[in-house]
Amino acid sequence: MVFERPARVLVYIARRLARHRTLTSLLALVLVFVLSTGYLVLGSLRLDPLRSQYRVRVELGQSGGLLAGQDVTIRGVRVGRVQSVDAVGDTIVAVAAVDSGTRIPATATVRVASLSAAGEQYLDFVPALDAGPYLTDGSVVAQRQTSTPTTLTTLLAHLDGTLTQIDPGRVEAITRELGTSSAGPDKLAAILEGGMFLLSTLDSVLPQTVSLLHNSKTVLTTLGDTAGGLRATAQNLSRTTAGMSSMTGGYETLLGTTPQALTAVDTLIADNSPTMVQLLGNLATTSQMAYVHTPALQEFFFPQQRTGSTLDAIGTGLHDNAAWALVSAYPKYACDYDLPRLPGSVPDFPEPYLHARCPNADPSILPRGAANAPRPPGDNTATAPPGADPLRRADPTPTGPLSIPTPDGGWPAQRGSVPPPK
Repeated sequence: MVFERPARVLVYIARRLARHRTLTSLLALVLVFVLSTGYLVLGSLRLDPLRSQYRVRVELGQSGGLLAGQDVTIRGVRVGRVQSVDAVGDTIVAVAAVDSGTRIPATATVRVASLSAAGEQYLDFVPALDAGPYLTDGSVVAQRQTSTPTTLTTLLAHLDGTLTQIDPGRVEAITRELGTSSAGPDKLAAILEGGMFLLSTLDSVLPQTVSLLHNSKTVLTTLGDTAGGLRATAQNLSRTTAGMSSMTGGYETLLGTTPQALTAVDTLIADNSPTMVQLLGNLATTSQMAYVHTPALQEFFFPQQRTGSTLDAIGTGLHDNAAWALVSAYPKYACDYDLPRLPGSVPDFPEPYLHARCPNADPSILPRGAANAPRPPGDNTATAPPGADPLRRADPTPTGPLSIPTPDGGWPAQRGSVPPPK
């Protein structure tokens, strides 16, 4: 019921058109003609009587093949047409009709460009930035802001300078050499074919070739900027090689003694082969411990949290054929570990305490102590385990056939005992 009335209207219209089919066909042809003409005028011929434009005068040193009716573009995008090209004194003035909705900065440069080698010139505006002031109706673009293609006369003049550098005698010699034998044309054909093959190969990798040229320019520019450094490096290498040349005798001695040293190392390995496996196992354990404590070792040799390393401290103390040290006469704070002290006169070599810790938590105390050393994740050995006995010592060192005896040479006390009070 909803579509009944529209359907009746359509049926009525169709019947009326069928009764006047000749008139209907004529009106359809007229409509198609009007639409086609409008498309050609507005689309192909680009004639829009409703379009508003403003005109800009462009001063050129020469026309460069620019004619009236050609396109005006902004970086290749069409925005208008060239209305006229006239000679005014020593300059060529091109009047560009630009669509009113297009804003062109007054500082933009203008060039006469070509779509192809056959010509098809157009006027191209190239703005450096999108900021005012902008060109308005009647604005003039000075000749210093414009450029035109190189003319044929200029090209021939430059080519003449190139041709004058070619020696006719050498060209004649090349021609004579190519025509000396019957194989001359074949040789020339082979050269041309090789050149064509080279050009076709370069064309197939044109993006890579262009990228290579750009990168080479960057590399060569960098080398040019570092020319002074390269010269200094060459001079230093020259002095280094001169020093190495003066040490030729030392190198000969080193090469002469190296076989003996390698033989000694081989003998050492052969003598210790029964225990080498155990040694390698111990080294594996040692390397694992060293790996997890790499931050502590790095801070010890190459500190990041403080200035100066242990190696630097040792190196600064050794100079002028002597070992130097600084002694402070003022007493310094020392951490009290709160452990029993044994007399130094008893050479019983007691085992070390396992849980000796400085009870002072001040970070300024013992800044290079074990408590402040970097540790691997999960390592909590900076503090004693909960409930640990602070007086617990390490297990006694086992005595073997190669152990050095340590007889008691002083106070007759047992291991771990203290002398009676006086």
